[in-house]
Amino acid sequence: MINLSGQRILVTQAQDFMGPALCAMLAQCGAEVIADERLLTAPQDAQALIDAAGPLDALVINLALPAPSTPVTHINEAEWRQVFEVMVDPLPRLVRAVVPGMKARGGGKIVVMGSASALRGMKRAASYSAARGAQLAYVQAAGVELAPENIQLNAVAQNFVDNPTYFPPEVQANPRFQERLKREVPLGRLVKAEEDASFVAYLCSDAASCFVGQVFPMSGGWAVR
Repeated sequence: MINLSGQRILVTQAQDFMGPALCAMLAQCGAEVIADERLLTAPQDAQALIDAAGPLDALVINLALPAPSTPVTHINEAEWRQVFEVMVDPLPRLVRAVVPGMKARGGGKIVVMGSASALRGMKRAASYSAARGAQLAYVQAAGVELAPENIQLNAVAQNFVDNPTYFPPEVQANPRFQERLKREVPLGRLVKAEEDASFVAYLCSDAASCFVGQVFPMSGGWAVR
């Protein structure tokens, strides 16, 4: 079991995407988990959240919304703006807000829950994939800047991981979805939420202090086919 005893870890948008599994796993590993459920779309939200949370050893940036399924020529301004407002705009604000405190404490961990849709093309997912791609590009660039401060910023790029936002029970129960799993995912099943959350707990631990601006695919082999 990964030991996070004594660590204070903030998880954003904790009711969505990987939030429930992350909070449960991090607490099981001994961390004090601060679970915030709000969408952080207003410019002041990130700083207010970090200020209210107090000293942090790790920040897990979990941002999500139901993915649009719009043909590329039909993506309108509202859709494009929404996916970036929810999943991209809060990211630099959160990092900007949390880094000073981590520097003062001698370091910290930041993990972004991203998507493998940014690593492999998917039809009818251009707006969503673009936003997720922006997240990963930011992590790679900001990660190398923060490394000298002993702050490790990394991302998990996932798809076909069991979670309530993208793969709710009604989707999983559909025989066509099960056929798709067998056809597209070498693993032949969804990655379990606990498997994903365990890896995030590892990235938050002292054992994972050598990773800098890295993007880790978590997709049962889908992203690396």
